[in-house]
Amino acid sequence: MNIRKWLVAAAAVLLFFGSSPDSQAAPKWEQVGQHVTQSIDNAVKTYDSGNAEGAKAAVNDAYYGIYEKDGLEPAIRASVAAKDAALTEYQFSKLKKVMSQPNNSAQVREEADKLNKMVMDDVSKLEGKGASGGGWATFGPAFLILLREGIEAMLVLLAIIAYLRKSGNDKYLKTVYNYSLAAIVASFITAYLFSTLISQEAGVGASREMIEGVTALVAVVVLFFTSAWLGAKSDKNAWKEYIENMINTTMTTGRARALGMAAFLAVYREGAEVILFYQALFNNSSSDTHLIWAGFGAGCVVLAILFFLMQHGILRIPLRPFFIFTSALMYILAVSFAGGGIAELQEAGVVSQTVLESSVIPTIDYLGIYPTAETLGAQGFMILLAIGMVYYRSRKNRNHDEAAQNS
Repeated sequence: MNIRKWLVAAAAVLLFFGSSPDSQAAPKWEQVGQHVTQSIDNAVKTYDSGNAEGAKAAVNDAYYGIYEKDGLEPAIRASVAAKDAALTEYQFSKLKKVMSQPNNSAQVREEADKLNKMVMDDVSKLEGKGASGGGWATFGPAFLILLREGIEAMLVLLAIIAYLRKSGNDKYLKTVYNYSLAAIVASFITAYLFSTLISQEAGVGASREMIEGVTALVAVVVLFFTSAWLGAKSDKNAWKEYIENMINTTMTTGRARALGMAAFLAVYREGAEVILFYQALFNNSSSDTHLIWAGFGAGCVVLAILFFLMQHGILRIPLRPFFIFTSALMYILAVSFAGGGIAELQEAGVVSQTVLESSVIPTIDYLGIYPTAETLGAQGFMILLAIGMVYYRSRKNRNHDEAAQNS
């Protein structure tokens, strides 16, 4: 039932954007790329005229108002490679950094040329994959972006729903579903506000990244503590107590709302970004909007099948391994969100970027792994927290066993 509700809500959002009058005028990806490079060249001219702050603002406009808003960045991330998109984003930041230095025209020009080349190289790769902005090019990004973002939110929901059913708290499923639907509505409202305001205010794009980053980090806290709570159930002493009291155990409304909030944050974090991407895709699709719908439909079908198979698979897991599995799943998602949240704040200019120039460090969107010291540091901190928690729990169990033997 919840899947049908989600599909109806998502289709309504896409119908709104797909029927937008703006979708009649549709540039190709090459035109979007050229628009970016022209804006970067104009930013360099602004810098050469002595207006460094104006130049950096122009670079922001090129990034938020064209590269992201017109859908080039998510198209590259979905159809070419996440690492290509990440490196281009870092180059935008690097250009602004060298613009902060006075009398630095030669280096500014060098970094701008490098950025322009990266953008157009990625556009060429899109075209090489048939992604010029029309034809089947629109199907691939429409399918992949929904699948990529949807799986992440789906995993959180699966763990929560499976836990409620396993523990006999089915009556709270409605709370989780309602929070998830509220997240879709909130995503739509957020996407609409940003799409309306982004051309009027240069800082709106950065604000969007900041909201996504903060949402991700709040989700990290919720997921981590939920993971710790579920993990505690897998300890042999806690497990024995849980089994003995399971028949009489009822979930509090507060804990159900906490799980609902975890679902809300997981869906909301991805929702607005997906909607904005589809809006850009419609605007760049010429007359091939039916293939966007085909990609959207295919993505929904694949997600629904995965949801069904994984949900029934999880429910077949015996109770104690189930708690271990769901605890580990939520922890992995918390680590992923930590990296992704810091990356969003870096794009917003709130957190610094220390790019690690090494081919050894991959860019893996699903795991929130990016080649910067800040994102990897946040994830390293999460790993240390987990190690500390496991150590504390094992020591507590050992003391419990020793006390039981001595009594």
